[in-house]
Amino acid sequence: MARMPTPAPSEAPPAAGHRVERAEMWFDPVCPWAWMTSRWLMEVERVRPVTVTWSVMSLSVLNEGRDLNPDYMALMERAWGPVRVIIAARAAHGDGVVKTLYDAMGTRIHLGQNTDFDAVIAQSLAEVGLPADLAEAARSTQWDEELRASHARAIDLVGDDVGTPVIEVEGVAFFGPVVSPAPRGEAAGRLWDGCVLVAGTDGFFELKRTRTRSPIFT
Repeated sequence: MARMPTPAPSEAPPAAGHRVERAEMWFDPVCPWAWMTSRWLMEVERVRPVTVTWSVMSLSVLNEGRDLNPDYMALMERAWGPVRVIIAARAAHGDGVVKTLYDAMGTRIHLGQNTDFDAVIAQSLAEVGLPADLAEAARSTQWDEELRASHARAIDLVGDDVGTPVIEVEGVAFFGPVVSPAPRGEAAGRLWDGCVLVAGTDGFFELKRTRTRSPIFT
């Protein structure tokens, strides 16, 4: 299974001036753009005094009732599984398992291009040492109320005309940043500094341009 290389420690000092100590990111494990953003935020944690809280949202919930093409609709039906399992794992084993399970799933889905989500779930649970029977949550609605509540926290902050990922900075939430490849080292820190800047700008809502490349995972 291919994995993203572990970057060498950065020697760049944290940016001087204003400090933001925490951020929150909402992700769906099947979203490649959320994966890219999460890899960027991991770099930010290395080069800025920032701690990220990792939370789930759901493309399946987001797209309920929408007129989707058949292939994407089929993906949305299958996409319930991974995020339900993360919610169930968090309920049983605490917040600390969210990121480790996301990393295990995302490595298989995005780097390994494994579209068999049942296999991804089983292998990921085994990798991080969680009980195999958590996989049963993938086809159960037992955890959907908690899933929807986590999803709703993101949407309440950012609005309903977005997708994944969502990040929150200083109480202000954005869709994105959508970036490929994920910046590393001080480049990751500079992008973070920009997010802090726009988060602190009253009335700022949107920057966007057409994507001209796919996610670059390595």
